[in-house]
Amino acid sequence: MPATPTTDPLQRERDHLAASRAALRAMREDVESLDIRDVTGTWVTALVLQNQIEARIAALADLSHTPLFFGRLDYLHAVSGELSEGSGGESFYIGRRHVHDADGDPMVIDWRAPVSQPFYRASRTEPLDVERRRRFGYTGGELTAYEDEHLSDPAEDETSSALLAAEIEKPRVGPMRDIVATIQPEQDEIVRADISGTLCVQGAPGTGKTAVGLHRVAYLLYAHRERLARTGTLVIGPNNAFLSYIEQVLPALGELDVAQATVQQLVGHVEVRGEDSPEAARLKGDARMAEVLRRAVRSGIALPTEPCVVVRGSRRWRVPVHELVGIIEELKDREIRYGAAAEALPQRIAHAVLLKMEQAGEAPDDRVQDAVARNAAVKAVVRQCWPAVDPAKLVLRLLSEPEFLADCAEGVLSAEEQSAVLWPKRGRSVKTARWTAADAVLVDEATDLVRRTASLGHVVLDEAQDLSPMQYRAVGRRCTTGSATVLGDLAQGTTPWATASWPEALHHLGKPAAHIEELTKGFRVPEEVIAYASRLLPSIAPGLNPASSVRAAPGSLTIRQVDGEERTEAVVEACRRALEREGSTGLIAADARVPLLAEALAQAGLAHLAPGTETSAEARLTLVPASLAKGLEYDYVVLDEPAAVVAGEPDERTGLRRLYVALTRAVSGLEVLHAEPLPEQLR
Repeated sequence: MPATPTTDPLQRERDHLAASRAALRAMREDVESLDIRDVTGTWVTALVLQNQIEARIAALADLSHTPLFFGRLDYLHAVSGELSEGSGGESFYIGRRHVHDADGDPMVIDWRAPVSQPFYRASRTEPLDVERRRRFGYTGGELTAYEDEHLSDPAEDETSSALLAAEIEKPRVGPMRDIVATIQPEQDEIVRADISGTLCVQGAPGTGKTAVGLHRVAYLLYAHRERLARTGTLVIGPNNAFLSYIEQVLPALGELDVAQATVQQLVGHVEVRGEDSPEAARLKGDARMAEVLRRAVRSGIALPTEPCVVVRGSRRWRVPVHELVGIIEELKDREIRYGAAAEALPQRIAHAVLLKMEQAGEAPDDRVQDAVARNAAVKAVVRQCWPAVDPAKLVLRLLSEPEFLADCAEGVLSAEEQSAVLWPKRGRSVKTARWTAADAVLVDEATDLVRRTASLGHVVLDEAQDLSPMQYRAVGRRCTTGSATVLGDLAQGTTPWATASWPEALHHLGKPAAHIEELTKGFRVPEEVIAYASRLLPSIAPGLNPASSVRAAPGSLTIRQVDGEERTEAVVEACRRALEREGSTGLIAADARVPLLAEALAQAGLAHLAPGTETSAEARLTLVPASLAKGLEYDYVVLDEPAAVVAGEPDERTGLRRLYVALTRAVSGLEVLHAEPLPEQLR
């Protein structure tokens, strides 16, 4: 006998969840059972199809602790568009991926579909034809609660969502989670912005800019999958610890093919083994170095002094000097890539020879032109006038030879600046030279001057405020024909070359027409914590509006002054107290104090992780050098000695910015311990 439908609303939702999970399993089993032996023509097509099937199977994985759907929309009328069939009063469950039953009818709608958009945008002032929005609460993967908003009922009071607040404040153990269930209207506008333009997001701490950028990638892959599958997508982060922290967000949304890298990995033409002084790094990152490199690449171009004589059979064909000069001058004036010009030059000389052949009554074809272009005399002219350039060897010479640098930097860099850029010790070879991170970017620029860098369809650049102009150029040439999403916070710029303004940064990126959005409403950092950290803004970023938070959490901020001799012990005890609560704990300290604190934690029996290592229920404490704290979040943060964090940087402004980052990593609570006086801006 068929089961009697239950009258319990919560049980009905649980039944739908169970049915949806069964449907997802059936979808996965259908893919697993595919037999491609009779449809593949070659081993290549078989391999491609098998890889696609395996990717589809992975995308249909049912993560037991990840809710299959998190909301439901009940519409007043039939929904227009691709899901328009049916009468008024349609309901749609909103989740991380699409699930359909055996008949192909949707049981869960992908959060990126147009019909899902009102889940994030609808309000009582603009209900968007939604009668009711239902949110679901989960515990350990089990549906345990629901909450309704009747958007079309003017009599119902508008109240904040308890389930939404609980999801935002949920303790954080493990890598960064997706925010697909908690995306706010202003975030959703950014996520669904058109792919054709570049978008820059200035976001204060806790506004979710990183999550917004990742969800934007997921949305663009949904809306423009074929295009981006062909051109590629890339997420660029500041360091490997940050990339490890965010790497599970896109797979949880079913997107498995998005590459991740740091800027340093992008420009890995040489092995970085050295370190620049702050002044040398700043100058090497200056946009003026692009002109110095352009001159260096073209410095070997020479005009011929003798004609080119090509011998074919019994005939000699002579291209006079003035014609050769004209060809080379034209290639120089066109400003095409050096390598492309080097390939065009022999063909241009060969074409001049063919014209002379035709004037003499011969009828040469393209094969003759190619043969002439390979002639020894033509090759000799190319070697003399347009010599081959190895980018790494060129930069090696530029940074090792004062005379060569002076020639290339005349009128661009002063004598003092040239002296600062030069290596203290001449590099002997590309392999043995002590390349620095800034040098590697110069090699990448030179490489692009010789051969055009391949462009991707979309690039997400996070923590962009710390990039130098030359680093922006390195990223920009990887999306010259695509678009970008630039994420950052000017107040968190902690490099000597940190971005002064977004229009300037976007100019160096090659996207001056990009649209700039500002997120100032925080959801992750409590109001008490963000207000305290915002005391630093007048000193570190006077033009920025202070952030506000939707979360008031009395008692979330503690400032404690301790005796200098007891400071380390007090920090250890603060970590022990934080670990008594649910969630992750981050101990953030000046880099110089990390070894001392690591030893103290070990002696106290408190196991700790390094940044980028995934936390778990058994290991919830991470010891974080202040230099690596950017972009990371912890439920509770213990901040050791703010004055030491500031003193660890080359100048006060950079130090205060580093402190601002450290102060804004807490989701639920922050305890600051200090023996030295606090910076005056915080007193």
